[in-house]
Amino acid sequence: MEISELVKIAHANAVAKGFYPEGQKKELGTLLMLVVSELGECLEADRRGKWAIPDEAWYNLDSQTVSQNDKNAWFEKEIKDSVQDEIADAFIRLADMCGYYNIDIDSQIRAKMDYNATREKLHGKKY
Repeated sequence: MEISELVKIAHANAVAKGFYPEGQKKELGTLLMLVVSELGECLEADRRGKWAIPDEAWYNLDSQTVSQNDKNAWFEKEIKDSVQDEIADAFIRLADMCGYYNIDIDSQIRAKMDYNATREKLHGKKY
């Protein structure tokens, strides 16, 4: 999935699930703190030693092979609340925010990576 596609899907899902009531504005700070909260949950998952070891085959099964209920049960058992799950949540929150603010994050990432390639080691810092 391309990042621009993730942005569209994540924001459309957030709208559909009621996170953007009509006429209600969302502040950047609120959306950023939702990302931070997911990263905090990721830290807690690591502290609990909750790392998912997913079976890649499950990701590629279509609904004709396995029911959505079975996929959900597998997800809840193997992945939910793991480090990987919380990282995914942070990406989804960032994608949603980019959709809300109409940020072309593909172009921004390319520009930033091109710039970073020219910077000195550790960008001139200790770490």
